[in-house]
Amino acid sequence: MALPEETIEERDLRIQKLFDTLDIDDTGKVNCEQLTRALQKSSHPLKNSPEAIEQLFRSLDCNNDTVVDFGDFKKYVLTAESQIRQGFLKLDRDHDGKIRTSELSSYLSTLAEVNEPRPEQSSTFKNFLHWAFSSKRKEAENYPYITYDQWRDFLLLMPRKKGSRLHTAYSYFYLFNEDVDLSSEGDVTLINDFIRGFGFFIAGGVSGVISRTCTAPFDRIKVFLIARTDLSSTLLNSRDKVLKNNPAIDRAKIKSPLIKAATSLYRQGGLRAFYVGNGLNVMKVFPESAIKFGSFEFAKRMMAQLEGVKSTSDISKFSTYVAGGLGGVMAQFSVYPVDTLKYRVQCAPLNAHKQGSRLMVETAKQMYREGGLKLFYRGVTVGVMGIFPYAALDLGTFSALKKWYITRQSQISGLPEDQVTMSNMFVLLMGAFSGTVGATVVYPINLLRTRLQAQGTFAHPHTYNGFSDVFLKTVAREGYPGLFKGLVPNLAKVCPAVSISYLCYENLKRGMNLE
Repeated sequence: MALPEETIEERDLRIQKLFDTLDIDDTGKVNCEQLTRALQKSSHPLKNSPEAIEQLFRSLDCNNDTVVDFGDFKKYVLTAESQIRQGFLKLDRDHDGKIRTSELSSYLSTLAEVNEPRPEQSSTFKNFLHWAFSSKRKEAENYPYITYDQWRDFLLLMPRKKGSRLHTAYSYFYLFNEDVDLSSEGDVTLINDFIRGFGFFIAGGVSGVISRTCTAPFDRIKVFLIARTDLSSTLLNSRDKVLKNNPAIDRAKIKSPLIKAATSLYRQGGLRAFYVGNGLNVMKVFPESAIKFGSFEFAKRMMAQLEGVKSTSDISKFSTYVAGGLGGVMAQFSVYPVDTLKYRVQCAPLNAHKQGSRLMVETAKQMYREGGLKLFYRGVTVGVMGIFPYAALDLGTFSALKKWYITRQSQISGLPEDQVTMSNMFVLLMGAFSGTVGATVVYPINLLRTRLQAQGTFAHPHTYNGFSDVFLKTVAREGYPGLFKGLVPNLAKVCPAVSISYLCYENLKRGMNLE
């Protein structure tokens, strides 16, 4: 069966009508801002992705004059449709003018970056079909096939990735949902693997357990420094402060707060001292991941209803950010008692007779006797305050880095920006850096929260009446640099945590035959 043909007049009329939908100001020319507004008013799947729209505009702007007139647009369409037609014929193996879902699934499963062996059996693939083609086939429930017209209209205004517009579409739907979720405390969670199935979720969870265990000493030193008020800040002029107070002291004998903290811990409990509380830390990996993902998906559905859109993939970027923040809030609220117990266990005397699980149980009983369940949630308001600004800083930094990298690589390689790709490892490094920026800015909130949780313990005997009280007393005792005490070990664990998580995850996937 041959593909439907149209006359030159019909084709030009169709192209003109499509151009008119983009020329919303009726000026005969379209710039990037106008293209963005036009797509946002349409049902285009990528209307809420500024990166995709920018890549598309660069493809449309054939002569690089920052505007697209009808001549530019027609030239782009003729080239794009030729490529789209070739791709359709390649996938239409039985040459009946229709691409069946099995044929599309077979192609997607060959993409190197896609980790689902049989996409047609997954909810992800079905959701992709709905996202991509439902606007053209509202009457079809199971999407048994896709016609050429539907295929062309969907892919025509889609930027190319690795020479494939379909690859771009599936990437933005599936692959650009980064697996690595980095918290403001440097902990890595592979939450989105819940989408791919239980096996992937287990692999992600085990990777998180291994990563947190390997980087536990950094977390232990951080809490030690936060609890102690007699040590200088780890960031600002600690050596100069000691010399100012003791001008006759030998410089060689001055130890940095980090070394002093590590030495004190080792002297009191040996290597085991660096892993106090780690059991509680890894216990929360799986429930935290599940709660964060479930809350995120539920919040997205709510935002979709509020915006009046049918699919969660159509909600605005702001709504996605709000949904992500709400997911983080719910996850932190749910595991908050475990965090509080962990900090209090870490602030207990290291030479106590009770250790390990006995110390944990005894500490929990003592906390309940002192203040009931309310004590386990001490400082929770402060804790959730930092989630939204952290997420905004993290996402904003990541987007800026990504844009800078693509522009730079395009200039170096001579390739159009829509054909520049980034390796997974580089994406992870950018994610680690953006997480570091966010973590640094919101760190004072985390420090004050930890002190509220640990107040009245052996390591931190001070008590507070609330957020303003702990803030004023901290600044009065240690100055503003004291708000950043423990930041260095907190940031030091970010890169190894991400690397270990990713390395373990990839190997576990292979070991569990999940590839």
